[in-house]
Amino acid sequence: MADGLNQARAMRVAEIMTDYRNIQTYIASVRANPSSEEYNEDGYVLLRRCVAEAQALLSQPFNAQTSSTGDDEQTKSQLRRIIIDASLRRFKVQRIYLRITAALRWINSRSTILQGNKPCARHVPALQQIGSALRTEVASVTDQRVELSLRSADVQQGKWLAEDPSLATLQRMGGGSGSGR
Repeated sequence: MADGLNQARAMRVAEIMTDYRNIQTYIASVRANPSSEEYNEDGYVLLRRCVAEAQALLSQPFNAQTSSTGDDEQTKSQLRRIIIDASLRRFKVQRIYLRITAALRWINSRSTILQGNKPCARHVPALQQIGSALRTEVASVTDQRVELSLRSADVQQGKWLAEDPSLATLQRMGGGSGSGR
């Protein structure tokens, strides 16, 4: 039975897709040009991996299984499927974004430590410290943290969340590790 919420569902799809697009646009703008000596350093490796994951996510097709019957129930069902798919994509790209932020923080810290110089013995403690901080920050990017960051922003903006998928649903559909990471 039609519930009169298809307009709200359509608006929610647009909101989720806008978030996804904005994050992807940011990721596409990230640039780092490490020297050949720095190329395999942890932060640069993580950054390249994240950008590749974001590009792969962009290339994944969506099968809307559209129907032009105009039936409200069919529209409702289709919008619900799209909300779930878009939410899953946004969840994945938000996790990538949080990891990119950690990598960029590492890159900036490294640059500050080295001040244009090549690493030497006096830099080792500080470089080890930022390496440890990077690993800690990346480990903190759990499914729960990603979901909380998205949900908090949505609630703060007063968005309609009644049919957003739960974290368990996102994990089951392949958006999470299932282990909290």
